[in-house]
Amino acid sequence: MAEKPDQEKTESATPKKREDARKKGNVPQSREIPSVFVLLSSLSVFYFAGGWMFGQLGEIMRAVFNQITYSHLGVASTHTLFWQLFLKVVLLLSPLLLVVAVAGIAGNVSQFGFMLTGEKLRPKLDKLNPIAGLKRLFSMRSLIEMFKSVFKVIIIGSVAYAVMRRELDQIPAMIELSTASVLTFIGSVSLKMGYYTCLVLIILAALDYLFQRWQHERDLRMTKQEVKDEHKQSEGDPMVRSRIRSAQREMAMRRMMDQVPGATVVITNPTHLAIAIKFDRSMPAPMVVAKGAGHVAARIREIAARHQIPVIEEKPLARTLFKSVEIGHYVPVDLYKAVAEILAYVYRLKGLV
Repeated sequence: MAEKPDQEKTESATPKKREDARKKGNVPQSREIPSVFVLLSSLSVFYFAGGWMFGQLGEIMRAVFNQITYSHLGVASTHTLFWQLFLKVVLLLSPLLLVVAVAGIAGNVSQFGFMLTGEKLRPKLDKLNPIAGLKRLFSMRSLIEMFKSVFKVIIIGSVAYAVMRRELDQIPAMIELSTASVLTFIGSVSLKMGYYTCLVLIILAALDYLFQRWQHERDLRMTKQEVKDEHKQSEGDPMVRSRIRSAQREMAMRRMMDQVPGATVVITNPTHLAIAIKFDRSMPAPMVVAKGAGHVAARIREIAARHQIPVIEEKPLARTLFKSVEIGHYVPVDLYKAVAEILAYVYRLKGLV
């Protein structure tokens, strides 16, 4: 039955669809969590290493001014000056850059684990379609993201204003302070503002992550027909599986019938069941090489007659062998006597005894 075009997606995503989405980089992800990690790690670096970084910055400025004042700058000396300046700046910023990089990676790994995929980097021609671009621009998702950004700016601005307002009374007294004290005050207020902002961002990031997970689950929902089609693809079409099982049965039947000409005797019910038994002196016990009921039993009797294999009617033994012994297995000990009597009778018929 064809799927209706308006069929609703009411079913949860299957494990296969989740795995396929993950391979394409489609995972629940909040951009706020890496931002919080980066901001918190940056503030921590400034808090613990801010004094050292400020001292190193002063040394760099002092060295540059001394070099410019007391030396003649040529091409070679200018190159050397800028190279030394570059190395010192890299050394100054290396703790911050390293911590920020690790924090950014940790912020993403904490959400969806370690994942490498180039699917998001592949160029897609549909992204160049201006109509599709306008649809994405004015979609519900874009409006929600815009609302979140505006709300975040308002919240962060309110926090920053509240922190600054508490420090306004100290600003007039800064006229009498030294430059170092003023810079220390600015750094202290900036760190305080950053940490309060970070606390607010943690709450916003947690809420945004929950929303992203809900949105992701909603986007992955499937229709009942999609679930059926996926199950059919993963398990195989029932008709195909039926044909495969039919072919396997035919092959097994053919192999079994090929064993009948080598049987020693066929025990029957007499018409409903047929069990072909083989025995020679190299075998530890008689073996059931073929058995069947109905049409299969008739085929076994036909092949036995064609190859002049004795067919013995023994109803109780035939029923017991058919139920208890599988093809290719030896006759159990408790049936040795009954089978041995039939084999002895066959050997007498053939004049082997």
